[in-house]
Amino acid sequence: MKLKGTDFQIKVWKYLLKIPKGKVKTYKGVAVAIKSPYSARAVGNAVGKNPYAPKIPCHRVIKSDGSLGGYSGKGGIKTKRKLLKKEGITL
Repeated sequence: MKLKGTDFQIKVWKYLLKIPKGKVKTYKGVAVAIKSPYSARAVGNAVGKNPYAPKIPCHRVIKSDGSLGGYSGKGGIKTKRKLLKKEGITL
């Protein structure tokens, strides 16, 4: 799949592909994992602009307080909750 976006967005989206089914990461956790520890908000923006959902599983990224955050894919937060539940995650 040829990804189209900024270098930062592509870096974030490629990392999202590494989050296994049934697991979640926080926006801050993703920022740390991509070696950009102070960019949690930018990670959130990149996740929010993911045009490849759910192939690139942005539904596996949640807020640090354990709440869902947003979901840019079709159906919004309702779909995010459904996708996570299907993977065995309830928040």
